[in-house]
Amino acid sequence: MKTTKNLLFSLIVVSLLITLSGCKDQPVSDGDYTIQPVPFTSVKVTDDFWAPRIKRNHEVTILIAFEQSEKTGRIRNFMIAGGLEEGKFQSRYPFDDSDVFKIIEGASYSLQTFPDPDLETYLDTLIYYIGLAQEDDGYIYTFRTIMGDDSHPWIGTKRWEKTHIFSHELYNIGHMYEAAVAHYYATGKHSFLDIALKSANLVARDIGWGKIENYPGHQEIEIGLVKLYRVTGNRKYLDLAKFFLDVRGDGQEYCQAHKKVTEQTVAVGHAVRAAYMYTGMADVATLTSDPDYVNAIDKIWQDIVYKKLYLTGGIGATGGNEGFGEPYYLPNMLAYCETCASIANVFWNYRMFLLHGNAKYYDILERTLYNSLLSGVSLTGDRFFYPNPLESFGQHQRQEWFGCACCPSNLCRFIPSVPGYVYAKTRDRLYVNLYMDNTARIEMDGKTVEVTQQTRYPWNGKVELTITPDKPSKFKLFLRVPGWAQNEAIPGDLYHFLNNDENEIVLKINGKVEKCSPDKGYLVFSRKWKKGDIVELDMPMPVRKVKAHRNIEADKDKVAIQKGPIVYCAEWVDHKNNRVLNLVYDPETILESEYRSELLNGVQVITGEAMETKRTIEGEVIMENRLPLTLIPYHVWANRGSGEMMVWLPTTKEVSWPLPAPAIASKIK
Repeated sequence: MKTTKNLLFSLIVVSLLITLSGCKDQPVSDGDYTIQPVPFTSVKVTDDFWAPRIKRNHEVTILIAFEQSEKTGRIRNFMIAGGLEEGKFQSRYPFDDSDVFKIIEGASYSLQTFPDPDLETYLDTLIYYIGLAQEDDGYIYTFRTIMGDDSHPWIGTKRWEKTHIFSHELYNIGHMYEAAVAHYYATGKHSFLDIALKSANLVARDIGWGKIENYPGHQEIEIGLVKLYRVTGNRKYLDLAKFFLDVRGDGQEYCQAHKKVTEQTVAVGHAVRAAYMYTGMADVATLTSDPDYVNAIDKIWQDIVYKKLYLTGGIGATGGNEGFGEPYYLPNMLAYCETCASIANVFWNYRMFLLHGNAKYYDILERTLYNSLLSGVSLTGDRFFYPNPLESFGQHQRQEWFGCACCPSNLCRFIPSVPGYVYAKTRDRLYVNLYMDNTARIEMDGKTVEVTQQTRYPWNGKVELTITPDKPSKFKLFLRVPGWAQNEAIPGDLYHFLNNDENEIVLKINGKVEKCSPDKGYLVFSRKWKKGDIVELDMPMPVRKVKAHRNIEADKDKVAIQKGPIVYCAEWVDHKNNRVLNLVYDPETILESEYRSELLNGVQVITGEAMETKRTIEGEVIMENRLPLTLIPYHVWANRGSGEMMVWLPTTKEVSWPLPAPAIASKIK
């Protein structure tokens, strides 16, 4: 690894002093998900879409994230807290510890795909610093250790006093727990896991019923504790996660503490906090079979998907609270859609799938994954979006870094974890949930099954899988059929396709066509599988026109374009006078698609025609010339400079923006 080599080599002697345990068999908890995740360590992605992004994350994004963490003092905070250096807290926010933890998590995932001795040694050094910063009883929070009690408005006069406000003590260590588990899975080393367990044991000692009864103002520790439970089998971590949820109910909507979690039925407040909490609730619902949790989380999911979800999968419409607005309030240019919220939305819908085994949760996960989430990082891997609007007159551009760097560090950890979302399993079921070239080795009921996927997804819906069990094995294969392939834009009625696709989905086993009816969104085929069995799934992928629910004011008299899981947009650079906000889409235009390998690292482009509009001196909006219309995948917008962009295309001149960008800017202000 190129980053920070001066620091690395100057501290190599320190890293050699670290005592690391060797690889051990992974502990398995007694109680677990009914549907089991297939971990990222079992899946090697080799396609032209995700593999380059995962590699770029390894070579660019993680590198610059660590460099920024050194430049801003985030890493030095651990050195000061651990007594290696002197000084005050170096970075901006008390929650800055969490960024280092998230980057370590991403680097750990990345090591599984790209073995890198320099990176691994660097992580060992960072973990050593973190261990030094941890106080003797397990407490770790560098701001308090360095600056003392009552040293910031968010910091109380004693530990855990303001966890329910802004202290982020529990938020930080929740990310540490997730990072420690990822590092353990990737390397087999216990160094970081031991630090995390020491911390969690302290939290369990100090906080709980009859002790300190506070909840985290920013949810996250619940997810980390569940991961510690799954890796150790120690029930107290799961019980503590449930406590942090159950103790809520005397606080604000902003952090979802206004009611008991089992009494909440609608999504409110800060979207990232909410989706992290809903992820924790889904974990607890699955692992404890608590019907009240299941009932609550199902209703919240329906509230979002039926009333508060952007077509791109983004959540959180309003910037003031970085969160949810009223039902159907989904503005486009003012859309917040924080990148972290998209990542949290993927986490949550993944857990909902593990809870219910229904493909509709993966429909939301996939929509978010390929659109609002990927929009958050540039194709070069070194520029980032915090909000992800669906319309722009050019005021939006990705940034190198942010003072609050939650989004870049979250992308660092998410991108290399994508292989862990492809498959899932039970004793006698193998779920194929995402489609991308990969080779996986999956343990099922004491047998090893190798699965190889070949596909050009998301540009094409043809998928070929080769099933190779180590010996003939009988199990059910569950192939997800996305909603878009079944004429369903989204579960519920928030969005719908204008044009139904009458083409049939074709499934072949060893060249023979098989008839299967979808079950919870899956084609299910049971047989005794033998080495070299070939499964072919052909899902036609035409261009689709999308309409929004009549109550979404921002999308009235507009249409959006989607192909497969990809939502498209019009961008300035492809159009006359660098304008798109003055275009009116002709619903009768014939839309065609083609793959352009030379454009934006290779994308499927959709072309058609539109009319341009302008405003007369009298203020009347008139239609002028018919122009070529070019649409690119939304997730690659703003990679060629800043300018106008829109996802929802007006179908009448009354809803177009026939003004130049400066005039539009003045209207919005």
